[in-house]
Amino acid sequence: MLLRTLAATTGQLLRRDDGDANNNCVDATPGPNGNVPVGSCNGYYNFDPQFAPAVAVAVIFGIFTGVHVFEGVIFKKRYTWVLIMAALWETLSFAIHSVGTKDQQQIAYATAWQILFLLAPLWINAFVYMTFARMVLYWHPEGKVAGLRATVIAKWFVLADVLSFIVQGAGGIMASPDAGATIIQIGLNIYLGGMGLQQLFIVLFLGLMVMFQRRCNRAEKLDGKPSWKPLLFALYGVLVCITARIIFRIVEFTGGVTPENNPIPFNEVYSYALDCFPMMLALLVLAVFHPGRYLVGPESEFTRLSRKEKKALKLEKKAARSEEKEAKKRSKKERTAERSSSDDGGYLV
Repeated sequence: MLLRTLAATTGQLLRRDDGDANNNCVDATPGPNGNVPVGSCNGYYNFDPQFAPAVAVAVIFGIFTGVHVFEGVIFKKRYTWVLIMAALWETLSFAIHSVGTKDQQQIAYATAWQILFLLAPLWINAFVYMTFARMVLYWHPEGKVAGLRATVIAKWFVLADVLSFIVQGAGGIMASPDAGATIIQIGLNIYLGGMGLQQLFIVLFLGLMVMFQRRCNRAEKLDGKPSWKPLLFALYGVLVCITARIIFRIVEFTGGVTPENNPIPFNEVYSYALDCFPMMLALLVLAVFHPGRYLVGPESEFTRLSRKEKKALKLEKKAARSEEKEAKKRSKKERTAERSSSDDGGYLV
């Protein structure tokens, strides 16, 4: 329900204004490939989607998927599966979209395309957070930025990415297709808030990146390690691409809900140019400046413990806590005994 509503938020809901938010639309006779006029009850696109561009984009993203799988294996970076998922979701999105252009009365195609298209960039965003955390571990003299250790940066910013998705999803639920105009507007506002929240986290993250850059510029060159600068500036570029995509989506929702007031949702070319292309560029940048080229050696990865080692470490911590509790009990008993002895002595005197 949540993902389907997200698809409707960027599709069907934009066809409706305050005067016909519920059931005032009518079914239209489908034309070639099932296309119907904007505003029809049985329409699932704001435009007449084209087959050739969808196929071309699916092929390009498919190539990026293969490239990142290859580089992930060659450079032995296991966490690049996150980036591979981004490219794969984009590929599947436009493969489904190409099928949907020939059968536009199938809501499943429209929904699946929108779901994957909307969520794929979140994988790229998470990959940037994870890569930068490893850069801090590898290059930063203190191994932390603004008092935050590399592991903390990776953990909390990935969780921040998830939080922005949850907020966007909450807005999507409120803006369900059968809701009233007022509820739909509130839902869209919450969705926009989620997009703004995502951008806020990016801005905060950029602050950490700048602090990292300034500290590493003052540090002495580390022997045997490649320069951190190419990868850092590549991540800057990727975040610019993600920001451009966020701005596009915000403008798409705030510019109006009719073709006369806001042509963006009603022309497919905008989504290709301002959402699809920036993500292509981001994947290209990360292919050329792949983290595996710069983060070299075991020092560039977080320590990976085996299941046996994790169990042993857990037992050690448990034993340490038990010992600490016993020590506190003994100390308490000793203090009680001392007070008792002092009281007895005072009585005897």
